[in-house]
Amino acid sequence: MSDAVSIQAFDHLELYVGNAKQAAMFYDRAFGFQSIAYRGLDTGTRDVASYVMQQGEIRLVLSSALDSDHPIALKTAKHGDHVAIIALRVMDVDRAFATSMARGALIAVPVTEESDEMGTYRYAAIYGYGNTLIKFVQRDRYHGVFAPEFVPRLTQSHTDAGLIKIDHIVGNVEKGQMNRWVKFFENVLGLSLLIQFDDKTITTEYSALTSSVMQNATGTIKLPINEPAIGKGKSQIQEFLEYNHGAGVQHVAYLTHSIVDTVTKLKNLGIEFLSVPRSYYADLEARIGKIDQSIDQLAELGILVDRDREGYLLQIFTRPVQDRPTLFFEIIERHGAQGFGEGNFKSLFEAIEREQALRGNL
Repeated sequence: MSDAVSIQAFDHLELYVGNAKQAAMFYDRAFGFQSIAYRGLDTGTRDVASYVMQQGEIRLVLSSALDSDHPIALKTAKHGDHVAIIALRVMDVDRAFATSMARGALIAVPVTEESDEMGTYRYAAIYGYGNTLIKFVQRDRYHGVFAPEFVPRLTQSHTDAGLIKIDHIVGNVEKGQMNRWVKFFENVLGLSLLIQFDDKTITTEYSALTSSVMQNATGTIKLPINEPAIGKGKSQIQEFLEYNHGAGVQHVAYLTHSIVDTVTKLKNLGIEFLSVPRSYYADLEARIGKIDQSIDQLAELGILVDRDREGYLLQIFTRPVQDRPTLFFEIIERHGAQGFGEGNFKSLFEAIEREQALRGNL
C-alpha cells in the first residue's frame, strides 16, 4: 500500500511560531541550523514571513503571520509554537493525493503547482491529528533553494551540531484516539504497525500511556503515536494535550553519528536537557551489555542507553523549547538498534514528571 502513496522521505517540517525572525536566530544559535532561504514583505509575500533552516538532511520552515487574523496567527495563539505541517517527499503528488483521498483522507490543500525560473514545485495536503497537516511534496521538477517565493539567504551558523536527519516524529492524541490514528496511517498512507506499547510497559508511580509506532516499508518514515492512560497523576501526554489545546506533535527525534559531540555542542550553545539521576548509570553495562562509549562521559551528559536484538542506541531529550510544556526534541545515535529506547521509558518519564512537579502539573 505504501507504494501507491510513494513516500520517499521527510521533506521538511513547518513550524508556526510567534516571531519567525527570532525563532530563526534561536534554531541557528542554539541548534546549529543554517538559514538557507526566506520569504517576507521584502520578497513580495504580504501575509507570512518564513525562514528555511537546514542542517544535514533536516529542513525546518519557521513561519509567522503578518496579520493577527491570519490562520497561522490564530493557530499560534491556540497552540503556541508548534509543528504545523509534516511534509513528506513523494514520487508523484497526483497519485499520492488521489490515493489518500480515495482512502478517506480529508482534503486540506488540493494538488497545487507553483513555478518560477527554477522550475515547478508541486504539493497537496491532507489533515492529520489535531490541526497538523500532512503535506505531499514533489520536487523533481524544481531546482531552486526551496520553493517559489523563497529567495536564498545563506547565513553562517555558530556551529554545526552534527544533526543528520529526522529519525522519527512523535504525536500525542486524546485518550481513546490512538487506534483511530493507527488505522488512518495504515489505510490512508499505507504505513504498517512496527511495535505497540501498552500502559504496563510505559508506566511510573504516577502516570501511564500507550504508544503505537507506524512506519513505511523502507523505514524512512517513523511516526509513533501516544495517548494517555489512567494513572495516579496527570501524564505528560495529558499535560501536553491541555497546553497544546488538542492533539499534535510532541517531539521530533534527530539522528546523529556522535551523540556525545552533538550534546556537548548543544549544551555549550545553551540547550537544556532533562536530567537523569546518577544511579541510572550504576551497573549500566551489566544491564544493557558492552558499548563503545565511556559510561562516565554518558553520565556527565545525561545520555540514556538501550539495547534490542539488533544492537544498541543512545538518546537524550531536551526540555520544552518554549514556555508551554509542549514541543521538545530528542537526539539519538543508533548502533544497529531499531527500537525507541523502551528500556528507558521509566527513567525518561520519571525525569519528565520531575519537570511536571516543578510546574505544578503532576
